[in-house]
Amino acid sequence: MAGQGFAPKATRSRRRDTERRAAEMTAVAADGELRGPDLPDDVVPDGESWHPRTRAWWSTWRRSAQSQTFTDTDWDFLLDTALMHHVMWTKGRWEFASELRLRAAKFGATPEDRMRLRITVEVPSDAPPDAAEPRGSVTDIASRRSRLSG
Repeated sequence: MAGQGFAPKATRSRRRDTERRAAEMTAVAADGELRGPDLPDDVVPDGESWHPRTRAWWSTWRRSAQSQTFTDTDWDFLLDTALMHHVMWTKGRWEFASELRLRAAKFGATPEDRMRLRITVEVPSDAPPDAAEPRGSVTDIASRRSRLSG
């Protein structure tokens, strides 16, 4: 099974290691600003349009705090990854999921990935919570249970 071992811990057991590690971390502030290019329409094969999940995925990356550090080559690599994401969702080619996970890890998709990259995301205290944005047709569990129970 492929992997990189355990993620580094935020605090180390020795003070000297913790102090050195804190100096090595790169902090980026989440500002919600839209960065990077739009998804190009001429890249998707057969005149298709991008899958809605891929559009949402791309938008998430464009608004991520990590995107402040992306260069042109990073956006190109992420576009190739978006094509895999699109094929995975439109054609049900789930074998792309593992490659997608590895590629997203290079950009710090999860807290564990950011620890490996030594990136910390600072969320401003006055920022609205993400839960305020509606996400598709998801409802709370109580309404789902009441619909199922009749």
